[in-house]
Amino acid sequence: MSAFTVTIKETAGLVEHSLDGFLPQSDGPLGRVVDAMRWGALDGGKRLRPFLAIAAADMLGAPRTRSIRVGCAVEMIHCYSLIHDDLPAMDDSDLRRGRPSVHKKFDDATAILAGDALLTQAFEILAEPETHPDGNVRCTVALELARASGKIGMVGGQMIDIYAEQKEFDLAGVTQLQRLKTGALIRFSAVGGGLIGEGDDAQIAALAAYAEDLGLAFQIVDDILDATADAETLGKPAGQDAEMDKATFIKLLGMEGAKSKAAELVERCKAHLDPFGEAAAPLKGAADFVFERKN
Repeated sequence: MSAFTVTIKETAGLVEHSLDGFLPQSDGPLGRVVDAMRWGALDGGKRLRPFLAIAAADMLGAPRTRSIRVGCAVEMIHCYSLIHDDLPAMDDSDLRRGRPSVHKKFDDATAILAGDALLTQAFEILAEPETHPDGNVRCTVALELARASGKIGMVGGQMIDIYAEQKEFDLAGVTQLQRLKTGALIRFSAVGGGLIGEGDDAQIAALAAYAEDLGLAFQIVDDILDATADAETLGKPAGQDAEMDKATFIKLLGMEGAKSKAAELVERCKAHLDPFGEAAAPLKGAADFVFERKN
């Protein structure tokens, strides 16, 4: 096991522990939605987005007590989006992370509410003084996450993705789609960590450039895995992109072209971090991890 694999697993464990604390089990009718939130948010995933937030903040000397909260907030947004993506009205997926998706484990209405509750709790976490003593910093981080999550970010990208099912998209169109749908939260993760670490404008810009290229590389690899891996390896249905005739990088660039583009983006990612020197090693490791992942 590589040193980076050990590091990201350790970080995932810290995030898991914190998420568990943010989502204590409850009795009565309220308990059902909390159970659904826990099913959708706990016990799974690489926790890449929290890792980026924590690693960026570490690089700038911020306390983990603050950066883990930012990591948990972005992970709640990510998990809410997966719960809603899996619904019959969206991707209609029965599996997520190798087990029944939230709407299959519970029901559609509970899944919708669980996603909504994770979305709103993410901003509750960011607004609390424990995230940063300076209210201006907290507001800036919350603003960035709102933009990354909403109509000019992830939600907008999802809408374009639905629209793309009826249209032919060129490479520029697919790139825009994925920069919003997948890339916006990845970009926030690195930038949010930088903001909690009180980075200067040049440092925040470098983190944003790094994460923009990383997000695109992540999606290209996702397209490759959807086309080449099986459901057991992925922990979710495979081959859905081709089955739904979705606009993907593989469809536009071919398999080898997509792999080459992902490799190019990863090298660009790492170059953006050169001004940080050795302190950027964990974030550079994340770029290699994204390129080499199998699920």
